[in-house]
Amino acid sequence: MGRKRIRDIRNEELIEATIVAVHKRGYGVVTMAEIAAEAGASAASINYYFGSKEGLMEATMRHLLRKLRTAMVEGYATARTPKERLYAVMDANFSDNLFTVTQCSLWMQFWANAPYSPRLSRLHRINRTRVRSHFLAELRHLLPEAEIETARQALQCYMDGVWLQTAQSEGPVDPEAARRAAHRVVDLALS
Repeated sequence: MGRKRIRDIRNEELIEATIVAVHKRGYGVVTMAEIAAEAGASAASINYYFGSKEGLMEATMRHLLRKLRTAMVEGYATARTPKERLYAVMDANFSDNLFTVTQCSLWMQFWANAPYSPRLSRLHRINRTRVRSHFLAELRHLLPEAEIETARQALQCYMDGVWLQTAQSEGPVDPEAARRAAHRVVDLALS
């Protein structure tokens, strides 16, 4: 594995600072200067690397989507049955690396702002389509056709609801407990 370039390291620092700053202040009101201060950088560096606050938010969401994709690939690598693959979808969304208060907060703010930004809206559509596809692919093997869409909506709404609650949480979260609860919800949806 090669060494990271300074630019890549700086991008990651600015993205991590964005997650924290947006959680603290909210996407609508946080300024580039506040994000830069969180990163120990200048607002000019954000403009240099990302072009705008929207560009930074897009890069931040791409970063989180890569984390989600990595967790999905890892889960699918060991899943052998459709039910285990459903568990893997849930597990990825509640992975230790992704399911934190600050990242859940950022996701919620991303979802709230996506309809007003073509760049963010595109990422939102891609993510929703991917999650929907993963659920449907497995549910088709497990449920009668007439029950598939209801189960998919229930599972997706459950995940979104947990993320919303977590975004508003003041205490630490327990990803392992979230994954166990998500497995129970899968079991309920299939019963």
